[in-house]
Amino acid sequence: MEEINKEEQVVVSTGANQNETSPQNTEAEVKKPFKKRKPKPKVPKDPQAIQQIKGEGWITDLKKAYLVNEKIHRDRLNPHYKLNLNTTAKLKITPLGGLGEIGGNMMVIETENEAIIVDVGMSFPDENMHGVDILIPDFTYIREIKDKIVGIIITHGHEDHIGAMPYLFKEMQFPVYGTSLPLEMIGSKFDEHKMREHRGYFRAIQKRTPIKIGNEFEVEWMHVTHSIIDSSCIAVKTEAGTMIHTGDFKIDHTPIDGFPTDLHRLAHYGEEGVLVLTSDSTNSHAPGFTRTEKTVGPTFDRIFQNAKGRVLMSTFSSNIHRVSQAIDKALLYKRKICVIGRSMEKNLDIAMSLGYIKFPKDQFIEAHEVNKYNDNEVLIVTTGSQGESMSALYRMAIHEHRHIKIKPDDQIILSAKAIPGNEGSVSGIINHLLKAGAKVAYQDYPDIHVSGHAAQEEQKLMLRLVKPKFFLPVHGEYNHALKHGQTGIDCGVLERNVHIMSDGEQIEVSPKYIKKVKTVKTGKVYIDNQLNHKISDDVILDRQTMASEGVVMIVAQINEDDRTLAQRPKVTSFGLVPDKQDKFFSKEIEDLLALFLENIKPGILKNNRILEDELRKVVRKHCTRKYKKYPMIVPTIFVQ
Repeated sequence: MEEINKEEQVVVSTGANQNETSPQNTEAEVKKPFKKRKPKPKVPKDPQAIQQIKGEGWITDLKKAYLVNEKIHRDRLNPHYKLNLNTTAKLKITPLGGLGEIGGNMMVIETENEAIIVDVGMSFPDENMHGVDILIPDFTYIREIKDKIVGIIITHGHEDHIGAMPYLFKEMQFPVYGTSLPLEMIGSKFDEHKMREHRGYFRAIQKRTPIKIGNEFEVEWMHVTHSIIDSSCIAVKTEAGTMIHTGDFKIDHTPIDGFPTDLHRLAHYGEEGVLVLTSDSTNSHAPGFTRTEKTVGPTFDRIFQNAKGRVLMSTFSSNIHRVSQAIDKALLYKRKICVIGRSMEKNLDIAMSLGYIKFPKDQFIEAHEVNKYNDNEVLIVTTGSQGESMSALYRMAIHEHRHIKIKPDDQIILSAKAIPGNEGSVSGIINHLLKAGAKVAYQDYPDIHVSGHAAQEEQKLMLRLVKPKFFLPVHGEYNHALKHGQTGIDCGVLERNVHIMSDGEQIEVSPKYIKKVKTVKTGKVYIDNQLNHKISDDVILDRQTMASEGVVMIVAQINEDDRTLAQRPKVTSFGLVPDKQDKFFSKEIEDLLALFLENIKPGILKNNRILEDELRKVVRKHCTRKYKKYPMIVPTIFVQ
């Protein structure tokens, strides 16, 4: 008990002592607070962490970020991985016109079971095609696959894209899809050809709204700017992939109507992955950008401001925005408007009736009313910018127009560029206008005309937006397509994926390959527009021969028994020898005919067709040897 108590006492006393000394210790701590040292950083054992501490890890992360971003760039520039490489579907593209030339555009797009036609255009003949008004594509291949065709797609209303429609519909009829203006222009042609009932095949579409055509095509129209209102490019979606066809286009950011090219929709398809692009190549050699249509307006304003007499403006009848700018300036300067030329009147009336342009109708006057107004109160809008001999402007220039004749105070505006091959005609009409005393504004005004086709930078933009796997330049001569193909390579299309086509060449495309399949029959059919009928190829060849080589006509009577001439033959030649040598030439042919009969086989005389063929060969050989010409030989032989 005592020991326990002692221990308790010790414990108690110790606690007491602690309590007694506690205040002193607190005071000491307040006076001199204890400062703890910061612990030394522990060295990590992870080598990567060690590199980060030294700064090397950040470099690695940056490199990783660069590689990731590079992959992102490659993926966005080449979205072709989105194409279905496992599909067996394929697409066939067959141009029937528009390649190696300007005009006559027509193309067939086929799947295994169905086909669509894109545009049915015409072109103009050259100077050697005598009596020919227009050229249309050969429809032989269309006849072969007509049961597959589910529709015709129209991109815009230019003649080189719709001009051959009446001639196709006289033979075959298919649903026609397009926007309002080109369909109404086609309808006007049908009316002229007394085919109004075929308007029932028209299907007006809405842009930015894909529609199903047949079972295997889904087509969407996207707005593009061009030298005619309401132009479109198309997206054709099939099982094989998406095809983009630009049609004719330029990328005008400030168009007259305020509707620029739908770049956003093109970019949308580019992001989805485009199998093949067919694109306008007309201005492939032109660097930079094509000027906006609005640049023409200030030029017109300067001309109107300085004009003392009448102003006559001539352009393509389909260039509605160009005509509308001229009319705007005329109204600004208090001038009445007179529209002359059937195509100009028709297209302007269509555009106004559909609501594309709006002008007060009371400002328009007829041709016979022009003389009722002062010269400085009149604008005449007319056709004839290409120097056509039957155009209104040409007839005015040579004083053959019924109501209008060119005066010395007249100001002429030729707001158009000469189509290749028409340079001579344009120069001729300018000479006629200058001889009449008028002032002519043509090439001396740099902004009097702007192209409706994309230059190189616009072509590049189209290629970068669409990003196709395969690229087929179309619309233009071979050198235009070749240059456009090189532009495509510069914009990231693989060289092996670029192909320069020609008319009739059928190209097969799938996500895995592009190749030529075959060549189909193609060419041109000659049309006499006065009678609206076809002209046979042999007729054209005969006309060319007569025009360039001349004609020799021979009428002779032959005695069958002794194989001699019954009397002197009648020989007439045109375009081969001068008139004063006619007698000498007739004697030559008479001697040649006598020698021919001496050496001829007796049996030939019983077959008149063979006889004339043999005589034709002999006379042609003589003319070739002596006169270096290959004239048309027309023998008429009577055997008695």
